[in-house]
Amino acid sequence: MHQFLLRLLVLLTVIFGVNYVAWRWLESLNWSAWWIAVPLVLAETYSLVDVCLFGLTVWRTRERTPPPAAPGLGVDVFITTYNEPIEMVLETALAAQRIRYPHRTWILDDGSRTELREAAEQHGIGYLTRSADWADRPRHAKAGNLNNALMATDGEFMMILDADQIPKPEILDRTLGYFNNRKVALVQTPQWFVNVPEDDPLGSQAPLFYGPLQQGKDGWNAAFFCGSNALLRREALMQLGLVGYVDEVEKNIRTALKGSRSAIRRARRSEQARDPMVAQLLDEVERATAGAAAGLKEGRSYSEITYTLRRTVDAAVQKLVAADVHALQADLAEIEAMGLGPGSGSLSPEEVEIAVAGLSSRQWSPLGALESVQAVLEAISIERGEEAQPVMPLATISVTEDMATSMRLHAMGWKSVYHHEILAIGLAPEDLKTMLTQRLRWAQGTIQVLLRENPLAKRGMKWTQRLMYFATMWSYLSGFAAVVYIAAPIIYLILGILPVTSLSTDFFIRFIPFMVVNQILFAVAGRGAKTWRGQQYSLALFPTWIKACTTAARNVWFGRPLGFAVTPKVKEGNSRDWHLIRPQLVAMALLAVAAVVGLARLAVGLNEPLGTLVNVAWVVYDLVVLSVLFKAVRYDGYVPEEEGSQAVNR
Repeated sequence: MHQFLLRLLVLLTVIFGVNYVAWRWLESLNWSAWWIAVPLVLAETYSLVDVCLFGLTVWRTRERTPPPAAPGLGVDVFITTYNEPIEMVLETALAAQRIRYPHRTWILDDGSRTELREAAEQHGIGYLTRSADWADRPRHAKAGNLNNALMATDGEFMMILDADQIPKPEILDRTLGYFNNRKVALVQTPQWFVNVPEDDPLGSQAPLFYGPLQQGKDGWNAAFFCGSNALLRREALMQLGLVGYVDEVEKNIRTALKGSRSAIRRARRSEQARDPMVAQLLDEVERATAGAAAGLKEGRSYSEITYTLRRTVDAAVQKLVAADVHALQADLAEIEAMGLGPGSGSLSPEEVEIAVAGLSSRQWSPLGALESVQAVLEAISIERGEEAQPVMPLATISVTEDMATSMRLHAMGWKSVYHHEILAIGLAPEDLKTMLTQRLRWAQGTIQVLLRENPLAKRGMKWTQRLMYFATMWSYLSGFAAVVYIAAPIIYLILGILPVTSLSTDFFIRFIPFMVVNQILFAVAGRGAKTWRGQQYSLALFPTWIKACTTAARNVWFGRPLGFAVTPKVKEGNSRDWHLIRPQLVAMALLAVAAVVGLARLAVGLNEPLGTLVNVAWVVYDLVVLSVLFKAVRYDGYVPEEEGSQAVNR
């Protein structure tokens, strides 16, 4: 019954939404104020696409009952850490040791701390840190840490936990059974935080995501890896790493062959290429390059292709060098015959000038061009010497390795599972600064994946899987729409400019049903979960979402460094960081001023009553949504009522 009601609400929301937005585009745009009218209708169109993607997601919500786990499976439990307190890491590791299903517990210490290693050894816990191969090479943050551990362990499955995520003893018993299906590569469980008060001032709990959204994605075989509290199949990850390695090598070879052809074309344009020997050598290199390209299409060995091409280019370079040396020897003999050689006494400036002019007029071979070809080909390495290890199972294209990894697994035909049961409890940020750091990193990583491996163009995935990934990425573009939703009522109340032709009956009979049914859809999908806080932060953090989009784009398109900030697991202080929400404070001040000005304009007859009422109500709504940040700034951390202290009973 619930699924039927949910689907009915999805259909009604889409019908009402399309009806409203189509009318907005076709009938109601105030073209005299296009500079706000068009951005507003674009923002509304964005919101319609967003709610349609949400509707598609929850169309097939799936609730699972775990099958029993088979005995005798090899499992490694990885606890990833960089700079978290040693006591916290050790507490998580000891809890992992108490997991009932037989396994091996490992601490993956990216901070290489001697105290942590000694503590791990004392308790019989495995300890791994980066090998020397990673020195002076890209580290790839958490993904690199996990990839390093994968090469040092041999468990058939691996459970990944953040340093603050305390697992329950039954976690493997409740999740391993899903791998009875040989095509399952990933089992993700919820992340739930014990140090979050009932009103959740920082919006840390995500009941909508770790609930109907992940269950809906699971219905389309698109539930994705969230970085922690997840179990993965080693075979799938290693296959992913090997395929990625092959793809990267092939990409490098194709790039090198393209560079080789360009260098040959440049050489042919030179006067020296008229020399029959030079032209012959360029023909040989060009044929070898074409043969290498054909070999790629035929599936020949990469090492054979590159070795053969390198030998051809090296031989051509040696012939040109020999010809140049012979020409130089002839020039030196000619100089000596002129009486300018050894034993002829010192040269006058005029005589030196004559000799230099003679050498300068010599037509030299285009050795530089072939040396460029040679250098390009030498850069090809099937060992990927620029990396610490040639095979990188977990994706390294983003500061968040999880989404990209699971997307690649799905593209290769593997299946995922979302198991909706709290089997590990963690610690959420306890101050605004930490929360913003965390959300910024999540958003940046997601946009990086969108720009580097757009799921809509990802081969191997079904169209529903592509849309499930795209829906998450699309949600982080909301910051731009939020700016418009804040600006529109301010512009009307202060300037009297409406982005619509009029607030007629046509407007209300289309807009109100869409908004009402939309809110009912969220309420029914959430099954009573408190989703309002999440809706508030989707608007209130608009500067963070915009910054994430722009910085990720600069990183992907222009190579600007992005950095990787580990989310602190302890509160960093009690200061009131009002500067962190300065853009939102400015927006709230403008909204408040606009409401006062709008009412004053109404009093003197400059604004229409209906337009003023609607836009003042809009201002009030925006202020209520943004007001969550006041509580966030004043939040002093979690204090359990029964203990009266800031200690967390874990």
